[in-house]
Amino acid sequence: MKKSTTLALTAIAFAASAATSAFAAEVVIGLITKTDSNPFFVKMKEGAEAAAKKGGAKLMSAAGKQDGDTASQISALENMAAAGAKTILITSTGDAIIPTIKKVRAQGVQVIALDSPVGDGTATDALFATNNYKAGELIGAYAKAALKGKTPVIATMDLFPGHPVGAQRHNGFLAGFGLKTLDAKSNELAQPAEVVCMADSFGDAAKGQTGMENCLQKNANINVVYAINEPAAAGAYKALKAAGKEKDVVILGVDGMCSNGVGNVEKGVIAATSMQYPLKMAAMGVAAGLQFAKDGKRQTGYTDTGVDLVALHPVAGVKSIDTKTARAQCWGD
Repeated sequence: MKKSTTLALTAIAFAASAATSAFAAEVVIGLITKTDSNPFFVKMKEGAEAAAKKGGAKLMSAAGKQDGDTASQISALENMAAAGAKTILITSTGDAIIPTIKKVRAQGVQVIALDSPVGDGTATDALFATNNYKAGELIGAYAKAALKGKTPVIATMDLFPGHPVGAQRHNGFLAGFGLKTLDAKSNELAQPAEVVCMADSFGDAAKGQTGMENCLQKNANINVVYAINEPAAAGAYKALKAAGKEKDVVILGVDGMCSNGVGNVEKGVIAATSMQYPLKMAAMGVAAGLQFAKDGKRQTGYTDTGVDLVALHPVAGVKSIDTKTARAQCWGD
């Protein structure tokens, strides 16, 4: 009887273990990024893959062909839901995906936005992202201090019209500088008198260079350049250097890339940048997916994944980290 009981308990334990393994194997989490070439999204995918592997989940991934490719993201949402993904993480390229998000959520899929909100934020269950307004405020405050009382003549290398991340960083920068601006809920770009030129860079170095060249033609006295990201900032620097003005302008960016960001801060190309953490966004998203598979409880609300100002030369009143610290947590090129 004792031997029989032992065998029965062993069988039960084995069955429970097998069931646990089966459950883990059935957890499918999707990740849809704007592109698969941008280093930010490459790092995000790496973070998701590592977290999924650790949690015993299967990760499906897809990306748009370029920023703004909502058609590819819509197809990916539908395909992932059909393939059994119960949580899909997405960095949205535009509000055209909202009806599809609502459709898959109605089918029982949890959808979490990473990096930027979708529409007004109600289309998805939750958002894990940098506080982009704060990222802008940090570099705005730094720029004002670095200008040392000079009258600001500002050019902005923006993303493109209507994008929430672009608007939040732009308007946050103006707020940090102490200029007239719009709040974090607005998708419009404020343009106080101190901003003499605005250009759409699409976060691209070449377009940032062209935008800066055009701005210099409008006003040769520009002494501050805000850029949506570090590639756009690098492009602006190239234009300024060609015009012999690179030493007269304070250039700011956002992201936290290793070469274009931290490296260019070290070189003095960028005065300061706001570092964000894509790997953390992805890891938190996967963790929420695993939890949802376990208890069916959806993640809700907004979770701030953090931002730090990186500066070679710190200024009074603006908290920053040095480039050595930033090197240990940067990403991409």
